[in-house]
Amino acid sequence: MNRTIRIGTRESQLAVWQAEEVKRLLALNGFASELVYIKSEGDIDLQTPLYQMGVQGVFTRSLDIALLNEQIDIAVHSMKDVPTVLAAGIIQAAVLKRASYKDLVVYKHNDNFLEDFYGPAIIATSSTRRKAQWLHRYPNHSIENLRGNVNTRLQKLSGSEWHGAIFAAAGLERINLRPINSVELNWMLPAPAQGAIMIVCREKDDFAAGATSLLNDANTALCTKLERDFLKELLGGCSTPISALAQFDGDKIKFEGNIVSPDGKMKAEIKKEFNPDKTGEAGKNAAIEILSSGAQEIINDFSR
Repeated sequence: MNRTIRIGTRESQLAVWQAEEVKRLLALNGFASELVYIKSEGDIDLQTPLYQMGVQGVFTRSLDIALLNEQIDIAVHSMKDVPTVLAAGIIQAAVLKRASYKDLVVYKHNDNFLEDFYGPAIIATSSTRRKAQWLHRYPNHSIENLRGNVNTRLQKLSGSEWHGAIFAAAGLERINLRPINSVELNWMLPAPAQGAIMIVCREKDDFAAGATSLLNDANTALCTKLERDFLKELLGGCSTPISALAQFDGDKIKFEGNIVSPDGKMKAEIKKEFNPDKTGEAGKNAAIEILSSGAQEIINDFSR
């Protein structure tokens, strides 16, 4: 049976772009689809900092419910927003080829403040991970909370007294909103799976699973699994200052991970190299290793 696949998506411009991209790729493979718009908790409450919202799953729960209630057939997510343990009855169907994994700062007037590691500045972000890494590098800066979709955050920055705000490069680039006045933060390690798009479906929906599996990028799926296994073992979500990046480098995979205390004062990091065919427990093992080199103390302090 060939049927129209109902794609569940949040209503933000970026989320719709991601869903439209899945629709386009499905069409190239001969499958008809349509978008179904679902509001998420993360889109409704734009004031509360993410780390105070029990953030894990805050952008995915509404879509999970719609999926399990059979209002939609698949859901499309920014992979970094997806909990490391999926809801019962929902499976990962595909991971699209990764775009940029980098963070960037959009600055108001000039980027001179980035050269002065000891001067004052005000930077906006709702991400605990970005805040922690920024304060580790710029201990004299102040961080302000910034919530909302990409468009809203850019507008808030424009009307503020802040020096700049931090964004994911992929999010801005996908919808052609990356300003000229932006600088990539090559020193900042990304959130696990940042820049990747995940498609999920019901575990017993063979038609949706089969159709979307054709869109899966094996290299991206492998690298993001390493990163998310690292995150899962450290019991982290997107409200914790845990970062990870796995990349193919020739015939090897290079992995970096870190955890930084929210005030930026403590940092534990790890770098590893793996053979692609021997990565089964690699992310988990990297997490266990970093716990013994300072990460456990940071997690204990963060959990108080």
